[in-house]
Amino acid sequence: MSESTSDVCQDCGACCAHYRVSFYWGESDAHPGGTVPRHLTIPITPHRIAMRGTEQSPVRCVALEGSVGGKVGCTIYPQRSATCREFTAYTPECAKARGAHGLAPLAEPALAS
Repeated sequence: MSESTSDVCQDCGACCAHYRVSFYWGESDAHPGGTVPRHLTIPITPHRIAMRGTEQSPVRCVALEGSVGGKVGCTIYPQRSATCREFTAYTPECAKARGAHGLAPLAEPALAS
């Protein structure tokens, strides 16, 4: 995630309160090399886990701090899953999550010349 994307995400958080955050169980700190705190996850299949709060409705990841559409942050940002690392702002998925929270889609930043 680029610095500008990170800044935009710190004012949003909609994806963390719209999508289930599921990933391979080996990313949990219960396994060698895993980083996601196990106590913040819940099993969903034999090989997949999800962040607590994203497996239910309404969705809200337990690691999300702050108000969606305001200042937000991830309490486990350095330990977040690949699912979170790979989610990108300015995509249709981002716009869908933002829309679900009454937020307008993000406008692509202008390229520096």
